[in-house]
Amino acid sequence: MSADPVSATISHTSNDRVAITLDAEGVAEVRLTRADKLNALDPEMFARIIEAGSTLQRMKGLRVVVLSGEGRAFCAGLDLSNFSRQPAPDEPALTERTHGNANRAQQVAMQWRKLPVPVIAAVHGVCFGGGLQIASGADIRIVHPQTRMAIMEMKWGLVPDMGGYALWRGLVRDDVLRELIYTNREFSGAEAQALGLATHVDDNPHERALAIARQIANKNPHAIRAAKRLQAAMWERETDAILMEESLEQHALMRSRNQVEAVMAEMERRKPRFEDV
Repeated sequence: MSADPVSATISHTSNDRVAITLDAEGVAEVRLTRADKLNALDPEMFARIIEAGSTLQRMKGLRVVVLSGEGRAFCAGLDLSNFSRQPAPDEPALTERTHGNANRAQQVAMQWRKLPVPVIAAVHGVCFGGGLQIASGADIRIVHPQTRMAIMEMKWGLVPDMGGYALWRGLVRDDVLRELIYTNREFSGAEAQALGLATHVDDNPHERALAIARQIANKNPHAIRAAKRLQAAMWERETDAILMEESLEQHALMRSRNQVEAVMAEMERRKPRFEDV
């Protein structure tokens, strides 16, 4: 993917809740577009976010994703209209696995970890409840210091159930996570970094996220995908299995065309020209 990113055609797909653009460097911008409702989550929003995830899974030339929300918020969490909504007769039970290991609500957050490429969330305004679980599905979170954040579910007599417990492993110290869940207290983006829920704090999270995305997009895309698989294995497998996975991934990469190109580009001090997956 060596075309000039300024002059190259940008592909675009969207529905009434989510918009996606892909630039010539392989950076996809995914934007939640229900700005009038602070990108709150109703059944239609769940469906359209999952639809966007499926589109990204199939997208050719994809190297990294930047996830953000339009308007005044990243995502305000569950739309309160859900509490008065009667489930449809054919609606699957929460215990039914409709998306591999997840139900529909869990897939909305878990799908970002399931994508083969890194995902960077740019978080501003409000990030509550399900919105925080969606952001937690990203590999990296760039958060505005004044963002209002909370694990909100206990306020409504509920527990986090969009994959949060799986996604927060390794991010937040156990006793701290318990306090945040049990009290549903609000905290700022600045505090989120100390808690482990933000990677970086920045006054322009979207710009910072794009800058990191472009760095990643110029690395060997096969190696980046392998690294993401190994990150998942690190938490899900025993030590012996992790060691074998490292060896298998490295064996596949060594002396491959893209690995050789990475070395040559560094030695010649030029931009690499990688073959996409």
